[in-house]
Amino acid sequence: MPALSGRDVVRGLCRLGFREIGQRGSHVKLRRGFATVIVPNHRELRLGTLANILKQAGITIDDLLSSLAH
Repeated sequence: MPALSGRDVVRGLCRLGFREIGQRGSHVKLRRGFATVIVPNHRELRLGTLANILKQAGITIDDLLSSLAH
């Protein structure tokens, strides 16, 4: 998996239909339907953190990367 920043992940999730619904400190909360995802707005996300975000969102890394490619 490539190293991604929190801002990149938020941008990719928004392109996949998630909406930013709030922020507390450096953590951004996004929602799509009943799926809620918290993304830390850090310079580089750890692989385990990124994997958990993808699992919560119900998407694959390929989905996220293709949304960032546009």
